[in-house]
Amino acid sequence: MAERTRTTGRRAATRDRNAKAGSATRAAAKRVTDESAAVTRPERLVVDQPPPDPDYPRYRVEPGSRLRLADVDPEESEHYRRKKDVADGLRQQRELIADLQARLYAEKARSLLIVLQAMDTGGKDGTVKGVFQGVNPQGCQVWSFKAPSNEEADHDFLWRYHQKVPPRGMIHIFNRSHYEDVLIVRVKGLVPEETWRPRYHAINQFEHALTLAGVTVLKFMLHISKDEQKRRLESRLANPDKRWKFQLGDLKERALWDDYQRA
Repeated sequence: MAERTRTTGRRAATRDRNAKAGSATRAAAKRVTDESAAVTRPERLVVDQPPPDPDYPRYRVEPGSRLRLADVDPEESEHYRRKKDVADGLRQQRELIADLQARLYAEKARSLLIVLQAMDTGGKDGTVKGVFQGVNPQGCQVWSFKAPSNEEADHDFLWRYHQKVPPRGMIHIFNRSHYEDVLIVRVKGLVPEETWRPRYHAINQFEHALTLAGVTVLKFMLHISKDEQKRRLESRLANPDKRWKFQLGDLKERALWDDYQRA
């Protein structure tokens, strides 16, 4: 009877230890999850109510939510009207990004992938230049994806993008990205639907795998209107310093505006 009691007591103690260990594991996992969420929602650390200025959460698509691009006003600018209205805020954000980039590079434990998508003239180049000008070039690299080369076309569609994923400690920026392979090919009919349709699932799996490997993926759609694109194209033609950026192909792409919006 005494031995049975001691055995029962040891089992109970083991269960208690396992329960405590499980509770500690869950608490640690929650702490990591909360810290990761905080990294991608820095403005909520500053102010919860009222919304921060500018109201970043207003334009964020939360995981699991759905969005219709047609429901988003591309002319929305809150109370900002001129570049000088954002000059001070942009300078502060640059300083913060530069500081965080230095820590990321020194820690060498995780990395950051920023994905920029936009219609032609949407401002991808300007965003890279304007937002990341204070970042140490040793810790940041920009990759632009044009039409695939023969070698790239001989591999699966994600092959060339995976090669440009940032290693630990680095920031990589995709100027256009893997989303082109469910956009251009769809609009122009370059591949049949049975080819491009499953790519959505493949992209989700790709980004999920990156996240598990310690890569934070931040995706930005730089949204402009068709009228704004027209104004920017005309501005390129009128400015000798920017005329080189204009191509006749831009007009052909503009003719497909509605198809791109649906895609």
